[in-house]
Amino acid sequence: MSSVEEPDPMAESPMDYAEHDRTYHFFIGLTKYGTIAVVVILILMALFLL
Repeated sequence: MSSVEEPDPMAESPMDYAEHDRTYHFFIGLTKYGTIAVVVILILMALFLL
């Protein structure tokens, strides 16, 4: 048997709130800038293709 103790999963919070907050803000930023990019592409297509 190994003498290495496994960490108690209940000793820490089940959720890393700081990481969750960073991930949330990352996806919000991606959505915002992705939407802006699509709008710009559509405007350019309307100007040059019509």
